[in-house]
Amino acid sequence: MSCQVAPASGWAGMSHAMEPSPGHAAVVSVSPPVDFLLGATACCMACVFTNPLEVVKTRLQLQGELRSRGTYPRHYRGVLQAMVAVSQADGLRGLQKGLTAGLLYQGLMNGVRFCFYSHAEDVGLTQQPGGTIVAGAMAGALGAFVGSPAYLVKTHLQAQTVAAIAVGHQHNHQSVSSAFESIYKKQGLLGLWRGVNGAVPRVMVGSAVQLASFASAKEWVRKHKGKHYRGFVDCFVQVSGKEGVLALYKGLGPAYLRLGPHTILSLLFWDELRKFTYQHQGP
Repeated sequence: MSCQVAPASGWAGMSHAMEPSPGHAAVVSVSPPVDFLLGATACCMACVFTNPLEVVKTRLQLQGELRSRGTYPRHYRGVLQAMVAVSQADGLRGLQKGLTAGLLYQGLMNGVRFCFYSHAEDVGLTQQPGGTIVAGAMAGALGAFVGSPAYLVKTHLQAQTVAAIAVGHQHNHQSVSSAFESIYKKQGLLGLWRGVNGAVPRVMVGSAVQLASFASAKEWVRKHKGKHYRGFVDCFVQVSGKEGVLALYKGLGPAYLRLGPHTILSLLFWDELRKFTYQHQGP
């Protein structure tokens, strides 16, 4: 797993790599449907690891909703305690509540997002001043809109639990499909997009920062390759071996406890899947 390959770039030359100019790494290209699938798959893989934190986040956010502090029982008192409480009440499977809806959301939202960003690379938008930020924001807005219904259902399902530790309104959906059906029957088609006006700007900001940072970081690594590390695995081994495993999380605040790992895994899986696909696709 090497850090010496430039960011996978778009749809141009769909079945072949562009010839690199002197001093530049080869550019990997895949077809639009494959690009959508790879982006979706990468984020779904990350979702499996981070969904328990999403369950806990949802419970903590709903606890004491619109009630003054001290006027409600606190079932959840922090991330670790909340994870224990959920697993005791619902079993270990309770930590993966809403996973199916979460995978659907990640697949739709990030498949659209990464595919759009890849196209923006192809048409040269990311080469313009501020282009990576603009492309990242536009990709995030489109992805958030497409995935909004799945996110709504995911939140409903993650909030559901036994009465003893329940917080927020309990919708009591029996499955993902029944949740979509129930929301549609009660609130109509627009009901499936409740909260989209809050989701779009949130994802726009996160996507702009995430994708622009990722592109800049990969370009920096490409230019400085070989100075300290031979690749991703070597970097991982050296840092964890010399500074300890916690050094891998330097500067990671509580706010990024879920988003940080999910972002890293999503982009890493996406990039590696694209390179693997290109290497194994036909001429």
